[in-house]
Amino acid sequence: MEKLWIVRALGGDLIPFFTENNLVALGWERTNDFTGKNREYIKQELLKLYPESKKSIPQWTSFFENFVKNMQKDDIVLTYDSSLREYYIGKITSDYYYNDKLHNEFHHLRDVKWEEKTISRDLISNSTKNSLGSPLTLFSLSNDQKKEILSILKNDNIVKNDEEKEEETKELAGQYIENSHEVLKDKIINLSPDKMEELMKEILKAMGYIAKRRGKLNNSDRGVDIFASKDGLGLEDPRIFVEVKHRKDKVSAEDIKKLISEKSSSDRCIYLSTSGFSQKALYQADSTNIPLSLLDIDKLADLVQDYYENFSAEGKALLPLKKIFIPI
Repeated sequence: MEKLWIVRALGGDLIPFFTENNLVALGWERTNDFTGKNREYIKQELLKLYPESKKSIPQWTSFFENFVKNMQKDDIVLTYDSSLREYYIGKITSDYYYNDKLHNEFHHLRDVKWEEKTISRDLISNSTKNSLGSPLTLFSLSNDQKKEILSILKNDNIVKNDEEKEEETKELAGQYIENSHEVLKDKIINLSPDKMEELMKEILKAMGYIAKRRGKLNNSDRGVDIFASKDGLGLEDPRIFVEVKHRKDKVSAEDIKKLISEKSSSDRCIYLSTSGFSQKALYQADSTNIPLSLLDIDKLADLVQDYYENFSAEGKALLPLKKIFIPI
């Protein structure tokens, strides 16, 4: 059964190149012909040619493996023009080949017979729109999504009224917000323990406190990684003591006791655990008379979103984010 592949066209800039030459293409101009090459060869070539992009190599390797080996003749290909909000659809008619004469960057090619008709984004369901919104350069859709696209192509007289469009826009906006929150959590989880402490310190600074990390000399820090106060000296209340745990194990009740030990009722304690808290730890936190806030990865992501505008340049470099506007 033929697959439906999405190939990005730089927002639509490549569509004239695609349609005028009856093809679809991948870039990475430093690369050469991958005809007959296996995944490991492609990976090693990319590592050699793009050493500065080591983290992206596994994903790029998958793009090429799909384009060179897994795409088949008669598979369907879709690409998007964001300025027109139209999808171009065609059928792959050749095996993979390499040609560096047609374009100065996009040399990895497959021939395509493009349909004359395009598909308006407005006619596509929200679930499929959500999948089509993936930032990946090359990926495939499910069989159900393929059937939907082909059905729209055959029945392009489908019309949605304004109320349906408004409802779908709101639903899609909600999906984007939820997805962006999950992506943010993924970025945070991938931080090192050291950078996790820096992130928590940056949040406190963005809240208006003077926050400093405390070294663990002779294990005498009593479970405190960060200290914060309004004056930076701890002479003004509240004094805030923060412990950061970025590990696989959940925080225990003993961990909670260590943090709150020898603290006064005017002190404030924060325990950040990206892996959450055991049930006993939650009971311990509820029973203490020391003001204590427990932060998991969801609450941490919320704080980042709430205070990111006030982050310093160093804080934003630690976790680069871009502000976008979504209709509600």
